[in-house]
Amino acid sequence: MKQPDHISSKDHAKYWRSNLNILSVILAVWFLVSFGCAILFKDFLDQFSIGGAPLGFWMAQQGSIICFVVLLIFYSFLMNKLDEKYDFVEEE
Repeated sequence: MKQPDHISSKDHAKYWRSNLNILSVILAVWFLVSFGCAILFKDFLDQFSIGGAPLGFWMAQQGSIICFVVLLIFYSFLMNKLDEKYDFVEEE
């Protein structure tokens, strides 16, 4: 990424604050899904099942991985929008 010359340091600070806010929310969701659903809420989730497996077990084995991939795609989408907003461009 190359920072354009017309970007002020104030805009640069806003960009990084927005970036950290996005990252914080995504990490919180990831923690809640991977740690919360697989460990903390496992007993409650085991009341339900997906494909014959208890939901708590499924979240620990498959659900958290699927959620992680979805979060990566969502993060990429949000960061591309943020880059467009602050006029950051990729070098070719």
